[in-house]
Amino acid sequence: MDISIIIPVYNSQNYLERCLDSVIRALKYYKKTGEILMVDNNSTDNSLEIIKSYQKKYPKIIRILKCKVQGAAATRNYGTSNAKGKYIWYVDADDEITEESIKELLDVALETQADLVMLGIKRVYPDHHSDYLSAVCPNQVNYKSRFVRYGMGPMQLLIRKKWWDENGFKFREGIIHEDMELMSALILYTDKYAAVDKPLYFYYQNEGSVLHKKQWDPHYFDIFVALDGLYDRFKKAGAEKAYRDELEWFFIWNLLIDSAKDFQKFPEGKSGFYQSREMLKKYFPNWRKNRFLKEKPLKLRARVLFNYFLTLTKDGANNKGC
Repeated sequence: MDISIIIPVYNSQNYLERCLDSVIRALKYYKKTGEILMVDNNSTDNSLEIIKSYQKKYPKIIRILKCKVQGAAATRNYGTSNAKGKYIWYVDADDEITEESIKELLDVALETQADLVMLGIKRVYPDHHSDYLSAVCPNQVNYKSRFVRYGMGPMQLLIRKKWWDENGFKFREGIIHEDMELMSALILYTDKYAAVDKPLYFYYQNEGSVLHKKQWDPHYFDIFVALDGLYDRFKKAGAEKAYRDELEWFFIWNLLIDSAKDFQKFPEGKSGFYQSREMLKKYFPNWRKNRFLKEKPLKLRARVLFNYFLTLTKDGANNKGC
């Protein structure tokens, strides 16, 4: 079998039909072998009934799995362990793929025997505006450097399953940001890399998703666990010095720009600024000299410095001496 599409499902009844219809269309367009693994993660809405209705209609290509351990990481890991395809592709239940996506990705993957094939993603926001996340192409100078800095999600990579299994890759269970700990390190383990720089995947930024909640969630602090794990992966691979600038920028972006938005929104998050500062002092004490940071506009650099000094105490209170 050429491909296994792994779709974690948790209370996704509002989006499932759109997602499944797009994947089924893409498999029909490909015209060769493939399967869809619907991994239910203890849904309490109508998701399982929707999945069963599709499985009844397409019994040869849809399999239903039930993962009792909560979380996207556990669900992806369980789906991967049951996948029969030569390649795996993680698709979120609230997203969709283009009709030609599977064919274009597998044509490149099978021709090059790549371990990883990166694709472009179109992000669609609640107000219906969109932007495009391009793929990192292997013909670009220092493409591995850009890959490490990129911060892609699992949906942006087609992955050769045998290579994944041989390296013992798994998503860390029990946290959010589980992909952050792993994805940027994958390029350390292969030179067989390809890309299709087209918007083959539509990533919907839905309000209320795990990373876009309206209320405080202590799991926002999982960012620190994930980044510790990422640095450890580079260290174990003997690559933390070779990619020091890239890792440093990755930490700066995710701590002082991306996660800072969540820390700022909620009173419970204020101590996150202190933890970010301590993490940078631990791994990258000279981070302000980072070469990628120096290339950014003055406004962004000022914002980074502001967030670094915003909260200097463990309890989140501002230090009046600064």
